[in-house]
Amino acid sequence: MKRPRSAWVLLAAAAAAALPARVPAAAGQASTADRAVANLERTLKAVTTLQARFEQLHYSAAVSEPLRETGEIFLRKPDRMRWAYKDPQDKVFLYREGVLEMYLPEEKQLTRSPVSKEALESDIFGIFLGTVALGDAYDVEDSLFPTTATRVRQVKLTPRTEGEFTHILLEIDETTWLLRRAIFLEWAGNKREFVFSRVRTGVRIPDKTFTLKVPPDTEIIDDTENADRRGR
Repeated sequence: MKRPRSAWVLLAAAAAAALPARVPAAAGQASTADRAVANLERTLKAVTTLQARFEQLHYSAAVSEPLRETGEIFLRKPDRMRWAYKDPQDKVFLYREGVLEMYLPEEKQLTRSPVSKEALESDIFGIFLGTVALGDAYDVEDSLFPTTATRVRQVKLTPRTEGEFTHILLEIDETTWLLRRAIFLEWAGNKREFVFSRVRTGVRIPDKTFTLKVPPDTEIIDDTENADRRGR
């Protein structure tokens, strides 16, 4: 049975580095993990805008060090999100109303594609946009993994319905109840890690942040046109 692929186009990460074995949860810890996830969801639901810096790591069995990318994320509820990558390459991922645009300045290429319901409910999109109730879609439990952070709650989300990920690890700041880290592990062995810092909420984000203006010579590949035709 073929598992659905996420629309998040950065899923080209290769085989994941193994995580340390999970420490068994003591009696009563499951409810604490549930509360931490509920607090995260409640906090994100109340957020209207969010801005943060991020580090994204792609792990591969072929190399000793993960591919590291950094940038900034901008979020405006209910359906605007921009991931602006700065290092090692400039690129932009812009999500608006169910469509993901990927702009690569060096390649002079812009790609538009519809985001599947599965991606909106299971990937980093779903966590920030609140498109799925985590407690309903996942079994939640405590799961310790290496960290340098203090006052955080680490939890493991195991999908109740088979999908792309075997499980997701979240590190939640117990001071703000915002997301500090998210690690996605796929059946294929790939692993992606997001680390967030300098998180600010309630900030003013200009409308132009959620639009893309590209040079006239940019190649545009629009998969949404094919999707529209198929739906007619």
